[in-house]
Amino acid sequence: MAAGALWGLVFVAPLMLPEYPAALQSVARYLAFGLICLPLAWFDRRELRSLSRADWRHALKLAFVGNLLYYLLLASSIQRTGGPLSTVIIGTLPVVIAIVANRRNAERDGRLPWRRLWPALALIALGIALVNRTELQAVLADPARDVGAYTLGALLAVGAVACWTWYPLHNADWLRAHPDRSPRAWSTAQGLATLPLAAIGYALVWGLDAVRGDPFAMPFGPRPAVFIGLMVSVGLLASWLGTLCWNAASQRLPTALAGQLIVFETLAALLYAYLWRGEWPAPLSLLGIGALVAGVLWGVRVRPEPVIAQAHPD
Repeated sequence: MAAGALWGLVFVAPLMLPEYPAALQSVARYLAFGLICLPLAWFDRRELRSLSRADWRHALKLAFVGNLLYYLLLASSIQRTGGPLSTVIIGTLPVVIAIVANRRNAERDGRLPWRRLWPALALIALGIALVNRTELQAVLADPARDVGAYTLGALLAVGAVACWTWYPLHNADWLRAHPDRSPRAWSTAQGLATLPLAAIGYALVWGLDAVRGDPFAMPFGPRPAVFIGLMVSVGLLASWLGTLCWNAASQRLPTALAGQLIVFETLAALLYAYLWRGEWPAPLSLLGIGALVAGVLWGVRVRPEPVIAQAHPD
């Protein structure tokens, strides 16, 4: 729940910086994350020294797919849709991860009984559909809204879902295989792995702007104090602290159950987006939010059942 509340911040940041390119916001957030992890690494230096090359390669893959690529797709989507639609598409993650993890990790985590899991997933899906219907109606009724850009934003959000379905499954693989390792150190390791990727990305964005003759004021844009302050805040709270909370949960919970709890990110993001827009959700959206909450409350009551291995006929 804490990770979801912290991760919800990343959905409102692009709305607060609409004039900043999504690519710049993505690399800047993770550059801040990596730089923040440099001094934090001192507290986990022994744990970090014990990581093998294979561990660091795994952290690098997680950093690229789950951090940079995911947030680039998400920020690009939010800037085209306005926030809530991207939020509810990302909100399908509890359903997607639960289904995939329940099939993929049954032997390790136990299997959540489908007959008891489906009602929870159906309620979550219904909530997503209700909020999505309200947002789509608002878009179609607004003559100033570019439906093509809105559609592209939706597709980018689907790509973000694919990235963040891959990330928690492979992140949990490492954490469950290393139950004695510190979730905090693994969060810091991912930040350190992100740093060189983000630095290269920042240089590429700056260089491409210079080649194109873009008038955007690099390196920090037209509102440097706001930009730097927001990126540092998101890097510390959402990237490092949120990842720490998620790692601690992933080490203790079946992945299919943890996946359902990502719905708190959706709920937090909806709350922040509506607060930023200064409006109340429509009645249908409130009904959808209620369905999301009901689905999670139902889902967390489902307990995994151990998978009994079949004896070999010989």
